[in-house]
Amino acid sequence: MEVEAIKLLAAAIALTPIIGVGIGLGIIFGAYNMAVGRNPNATDVLEKKFWLTFAFVEMFGLVAIVAWALLYFTG
Repeated sequence: MEVEAIKLLAAAIALTPIIGVGIGLGIIFGAYNMAVGRNPNATDVLEKKFWLTFAFVEMFGLVAIVAWALLYFTG
């Protein structure tokens, strides 16, 4: 294989964690909606935890995008 083909393949593999990020965000949003639906009085406590876990999972997606950019755009 040529070097350019290997570089593109490595960049594509670096983006695979995006699938897990999408699944994780769906689980987080679903669990938050279910918890607030069952106990609306606990919204303040749940909202803080929700945003913290959302930011943590989203960080993995941003790391994958940075890794992809480094692999794709560097020589």
